[in-house]
Amino acid sequence: MRCVPRTPLPLQWPGSQCLRSGKAGANPALTRNRELARKGGEPEHPDRGRLGRPEPPARGTAVGTVEVYGAGPGVHRAAFRGVGGRARLLTAHRKAPEMFLRRSAAALAASAVLSAAVAPVAHADGSPSPGKPSKLPEGLYGKSDPTFDGVWRQSLTLLAQEASGATPAKEAVDWLAGQQCDDGSFTAYRADPERPCDAEDQKKTPSDTNATALAVQALAAVGGRSDAVAKSVDWLTSVQNKDGGWGFNPGQPSDANSVAVVVGALTAAGEKPREVVKDGKDPYAALLSLQLGCDAKKPERGAFAYQPDKKTGDLAPNDYASTAAVLATLGKGLLTEPADGEGSSEPKPLACEDGEETGKRTPRTASSAGAAYLTGVLDANDGHLRSAMPGAEKQPDHVTTAYAVIALAAGGQRDEARTSLRWLEKSLPDWKKAKNDPGSIAAVMLATHATGGDAAELGDVALLKRLNATGPEPAAMPAAGSDDGDGDGDGGSSAVATWSLVGAGLAAGAGIGFLMSGRRKRQGL
Repeated sequence: MRCVPRTPLPLQWPGSQCLRSGKAGANPALTRNRELARKGGEPEHPDRGRLGRPEPPARGTAVGTVEVYGAGPGVHRAAFRGVGGRARLLTAHRKAPEMFLRRSAAALAASAVLSAAVAPVAHADGSPSPGKPSKLPEGLYGKSDPTFDGVWRQSLTLLAQEASGATPAKEAVDWLAGQQCDDGSFTAYRADPERPCDAEDQKKTPSDTNATALAVQALAAVGGRSDAVAKSVDWLTSVQNKDGGWGFNPGQPSDANSVAVVVGALTAAGEKPREVVKDGKDPYAALLSLQLGCDAKKPERGAFAYQPDKKTGDLAPNDYASTAAVLATLGKGLLTEPADGEGSSEPKPLACEDGEETGKRTPRTASSAGAAYLTGVLDANDGHLRSAMPGAEKQPDHVTTAYAVIALAAGGQRDEARTSLRWLEKSLPDWKKAKNDPGSIAAVMLATHATGGDAAELGDVALLKRLNATGPEPAAMPAAGSDDGDGDGDGGSSAVATWSLVGAGLAAGAGIGFLMSGRRKRQGL
């Protein structure tokens, strides 16, 4: 029987994949994780799919995905950027470069989180995953196989170090910049940066909008890389879809996560997303078209879908897509500063009357409605978001919860963000990936920063120290520094504790965040 590809669904890995032969091949990673789930164990690759990293093929080169674990449409990919004010890039009218768009790689990608380290996946015959480097490159953070998330986790690490006030190591920045293809795009990982991107490696991990957009955010944040940033922005605008959005790979239908991460990149590079238009539509038009309206069930109104259902066109709520879109419609991203003012604002749901929406929806009102949806889900789950594996009960989704903290804090929903940040702090001792996975650690650091706390630590945990231990030491550490070790502090530096203070304390926390962001723009673009 011939395998019929279908668009990857959210967050998770393919259960079987379409191979170049047209036959379906088993995915041993999924099989292993199902076994672990039944025994109550932690999956080996729990975060794959959230950050937009492609999955390794089961055997040969995958060209489609048939079965995924999990439910609901949408691939969880990240939507984050650097601080918009850090990079100012003034560009003239761009002429889209001629693109040689290879076959769609929807299949290669059943994305992989927002932040997770990707462990090597064996083929059905027991051989290691293709292209796995025998030795990890110097300058790269994380100890696991970078084939499918190298650029992503490196970008997150640099953003988190910037948030903490540390100056990233030159070799770390150089490694990320060296991953760029000649046309300005980035792939998930290039084992040999000297080899042209249209060579054999490009077939395995093609250029994608998510890796490119997050790399833009990181390079814009660290400064001094204006040429690389401009080149990537040119590539991103050249592959924009007619609906104003982007898919994971050029030519694929727009999805909320990819649109959001590109919006963050445009803002970080000093561009105005509203002015990046294709056939009369801008990126916000693409995002708003993916938001559930007044015809949805009341608890789901305001949520964002990853993509419309391919057969019916219906929209289904997706928590990761919602966190990404809430940030993007605010014009903010992962490395975001604490919201102005004091107190906590209440998110406003969509204004509905008799199932019809009243008033005009704008990016700002859409963001507020999305935040209202997220707070409802968080309240129902004691402050965190959840994901599920087949054969197992729903599990806490730490990374997406951290991104929800950032999204809510950016919109001024301080009370809700504080509750979820407190949950993250309490969960750190039992969360294995928060110990040595750079993407997971970076997510918590960026959430702490967005709430006005010190990104270097949360409670008694020295987050920056943990992050630095996964790669090269920063060129310079923040003046205040972090604790010498984990678990030996008095807890007084906790962002949750800081946020629990009265209004004066809140204002001080915000002030610290702004001071950190402007401390050293010694290499402005």
